[in-house]
Amino acid sequence: MAQAMEHSHHHVTAAKDRLPIFQKAVYSIGALVNQMQAAAISAMVLVLNLGLGMNPALVGLVGTIPRVIDAFTDPMVGYTSDNFRSKYGRRRPFIFLGALVSGLLFALMFQLHKEHSEMYNFWYFLVIQCLFVITFAFYAIPWIALGFEMTPDYHERTRLQGIGNSIAQIAWLLSPWLFTFMYTTKDVVHGARTLAIIFGVFIAVGGILPALFNKEFFTNLPKPQRKNVMKDFLSGCGIALRNRPFVKLCLMTFLIFNGFMLASAFTSYVIFFYDFSGDYAKGGALLGWFGTVTALSNFLFVIPLITWIATKIGKRNTFLITIPLSIVGYALKWVGYNPEHPYLLLLAAPFIAFGLGSVFTIVSSMLADVCDFDEIQTGKRREGIFGAIYWWMIKLGQAAASLISGILLNTTGFNVALGGHQTAKALFLMRMCDVGIPIVASLIAIFIIMTFDISEDKAYDIRKQLEERRGKS
Repeated sequence: MAQAMEHSHHHVTAAKDRLPIFQKAVYSIGALVNQMQAAAISAMVLVLNLGLGMNPALVGLVGTIPRVIDAFTDPMVGYTSDNFRSKYGRRRPFIFLGALVSGLLFALMFQLHKEHSEMYNFWYFLVIQCLFVITFAFYAIPWIALGFEMTPDYHERTRLQGIGNSIAQIAWLLSPWLFTFMYTTKDVVHGARTLAIIFGVFIAVGGILPALFNKEFFTNLPKPQRKNVMKDFLSGCGIALRNRPFVKLCLMTFLIFNGFMLASAFTSYVIFFYDFSGDYAKGGALLGWFGTVTALSNFLFVIPLITWIATKIGKRNTFLITIPLSIVGYALKWVGYNPEHPYLLLLAAPFIAFGLGSVFTIVSSMLADVCDFDEIQTGKRREGIFGAIYWWMIKLGQAAASLISGILLNTTGFNVALGGHQTAKALFLMRMCDVGIPIVASLIAIFIIMTFDISEDKAYDIRKQLEERRGKS
């Protein structure tokens, strides 16, 4: 096992390795697009159950099946992007087209109506969402890979991801209020249809900006020579999955992010039915403020603080500070769920922010280091494959969280027909799932974090070797 604390010499980023603020800003808009679609779907999918009366198990399937499709499309898109050559680059053509088509599909996804049967709405939403996740992969995977290669510097990678993740918090500032918006319009289903068009346009317009203005670092790579594409693809995936630092990052993220997502599936129900006895208006307001405080904490101080700490004591050591803080936040939720004083829940939000703030700031930077580690071993650049498999692991976890949460929600005894008169047992079990699952997942993740062994010194040594090798080739 690696030492729990890194003892690295602190390196200063050279001027030539620093990215102009315009490049960071444009890339960050891409981050907002990426997070906005995820945040919007997570918030708006409640309309299936609370607006259309769809069975929670069917809602769980809607979240699960597209992720199974991702298992095939994401790595293939990553591989294609790695091996594509054009005068516009490896990544940018895919980013451009993916943004346009997926924006249109997002707008269509929530065009649902109460007049249609449960199964009609289920199949309509499922088919459009499956098409959406395929086309959005052609935007997201090359965009993620682009971020890995924009700078070769260990610390500048963290700064780039820190700024991108900060801007992306706008999505999570907005998403908690989406249900309130839907509820206060003509009806929640009509509100969902309206929001889908707004976000679809944003995905299309905002998503093409990185394709137009961001610069690729590896623009002159030789055209790959391969006789069997499928064999080469499977070999690349196998190499990535045998890369131990990469696998550890995947497992760590799977636990932290999807522990949070599984808890979030219960948070709405606990607020609506435990704190406010089925009052959607009051519950939606608290849900909105909880998400807003979490995202605002990330935007104002959590992510900037994480970024600063990581450049001082190392990326792994930063996790060993931030993840325990998020565990404190989850524990505080148990106290915060209080029908007499429901807004006590907001005390937990800044602490919980440290978990996701760390994952999407530091791990993305660590993945860029892993890509260098892979090149030193194999001689190839595989940002697309690594990014695709990593994000597929996240989506797999989302699918599992969606499926498990639907099953667990039924298991607790929750019955939407009872409204604000849920049984005491159901309310207790929902709170237990909300608080306990992410705490256990985070504790396991801490153990994995302690074994990650690409330190600052090692990362700079790998870069030096790569630049010497490229200079001789």
